[in-house]
Amino acid sequence: MSPSHHFAEIIPLGDSAAVVRFGDSIDLSTHQSVRALYDSLSTSPPRGSLELVPAYATVTVYYDPLKCTFEEIRRDLRRAVELLETLPDSPPETVEIPVCYGGDFGPDLESVAEFNRLSCDEVIQIHSSPVYLVYMLGFTPGFPYLGGLSERIATPRRTSPRLQIPAGSVGIAGNQTGIYPLETPGGWQLIGRTPLALFRPDRSPPTILRAGDQVRFRPVKTFSEALDGMQTP
Repeated sequence: MSPSHHFAEIIPLGDSAAVVRFGDSIDLSTHQSVRALYDSLSTSPPRGSLELVPAYATVTVYYDPLKCTFEEIRRDLRRAVELLETLPDSPPETVEIPVCYGGDFGPDLESVAEFNRLSCDEVIQIHSSPVYLVYMLGFTPGFPYLGGLSERIATPRRTSPRLQIPAGSVGIAGNQTGIYPLETPGGWQLIGRTPLALFRPDRSPPTILRAGDQVRFRPVKTFSEALDGMQTP
């Protein structure tokens, strides 16, 4: 059992949801606890549960208050937490994301470089070097929140969010990086864009990334180069 399991607290969220909290930080141990509980509850959902929502450090369980009380669902969740096992060491799926950095594709690349006293090439090199872990999906369908960004390029959100961000834009917000699957408003610093469609509602599953996957960014100069010889996951 992961050490995070011992510290799980279960608290109400309104009158029809319960939150299982494993911690307050973004770290691998907490992520494994979240995934283990989500997988367990997906296989054996508590009576009255309607929806499960995993996040960085929590799993929120929405339930029908006409079918169970908070005390009943808390009892079931506590039992599920006590039975959790550490996730097996199966190799995660690694997805390569080609990215055109800078220019019209990454209008904030220069400001990110200036904020961190680096060159644009250094920002690209630092951003594309690690393998990132997908901690969760949210905000919009298929938006991956990626952990593992170097503090050397961590940058605050924009003071004024954009009303329209193109799908595929790669951004930085604080010590997180992510990819906008859809055209939406947003306040992350945009440093590049990928032609890959992260959200495809006509397919099953509709997202190419899942929590627990790994992502590696590959710098390319053009969209055609990005897709050349590449099989879309």
